[in-house]
Amino acid sequence: MNIEQLKLVNYRNYASLMLDFSPKINVFIGENAQGKTNVMESIYVLAMAKSHRTSNDKELIRWDADYGKIEGVVQKRYGSLPIELTISKKGKKGKINHLEQTRLSDYIGQMNVVMFAPEDLHVVKGSPQLRRRFIDMEIGQISPVYLHDLLTFQKILKQRNHILKSNQGRHALNDVMFDVYTEQYIQASVQIIRKRFQFMELLQAWAEPIHAGISRGLEKLVIKYRPISGLAADQSAEQMAAHLEQKLLEARKRELERGVTLVGPHRDDLQFFVNDYDVQTYGSQGQQRTTALSLKLAEIELIKQETKETPILLLDDVLSELDDYRQSHLLNTIQGEVQTFVTTTSVEGIHHETIEQARLFHVKQGDIVK
Repeated sequence: MNIEQLKLVNYRNYASLMLDFSPKINVFIGENAQGKTNVMESIYVLAMAKSHRTSNDKELIRWDADYGKIEGVVQKRYGSLPIELTISKKGKKGKINHLEQTRLSDYIGQMNVVMFAPEDLHVVKGSPQLRRRFIDMEIGQISPVYLHDLLTFQKILKQRNHILKSNQGRHALNDVMFDVYTEQYIQASVQIIRKRFQFMELLQAWAEPIHAGISRGLEKLVIKYRPISGLAADQSAEQMAAHLEQKLLEARKRELERGVTLVGPHRDDLQFFVNDYDVQTYGSQGQQRTTALSLKLAEIELIKQETKETPILLLDDVLSELDDYRQSHLLNTIQGEVQTFVTTTSVEGIHHETIEQARLFHVKQGDIVK
């Protein structure tokens, strides 16, 4: 899979922009705050219908415009596919092959991307929220059903939290609607958790040998999904539902005290172990970065396995964050296999034939020159 052409209208600092890309490596060179990351972000938004940098869609629209639009022509194994995303104050609308999609969950997945940015180096040592976002975004690309289930879960969670907030401080709660929402919440949670367990099993299968390769066979990586409720991967859906129901009953008093739902997939986490040590707590910076790199390279292989298409790789100002060895390992892995986009302030110091053969785009104050 590769993106052949990108067109921006009223996106960030670009009033109008059209670019044609190499199916191999494309490098955007420029000083900071010139607009190179905006191009990278637009490719991500075109694929995922959301930004990796902000949750406020209005920030994506040029300051004096009513809407922003991203169009792309994606080459897939069965042919060329035009896709389009329009962002306005009313929301987002996606088109596939010029046909507007009823739901964004039907739109996402037409173009698969793996983003590797400096903040992804913090997925290991950063907040649980970062890791949950990582899981949800990646599963969503290979399973549109998961996105729909996640949206359903979030709506039910919001309704359940609303009742808890309205009754905050009480010792007991006698509300029929709360019981209905709790039952729906349990069923929706089980769907999310089961899918996450399945995904982590697949990711582990790819990440472990990749990590061993980067560490020259000295380290073994193990990734574990940790539901706050204590659920286990080998439990049936019925067992999970019963377990979750019991945990919610036990947490009821604390939930009323705090006015929020305390048990469920919105509070779960991932753990990374290298040679049986928790990398987040005991790992060196090098081990944490190797773990993050292994995850990203494993994502590429997993998406390729599940969709039969090679995803597009976006390296946003991340090469300078990796030492020469990890940098070379990354570039050797993608060479000739993965369409890659790189942003950097300079290609000097990156001595690799992959970069030397790249199509270069020079970015200065929103102008792009090949």
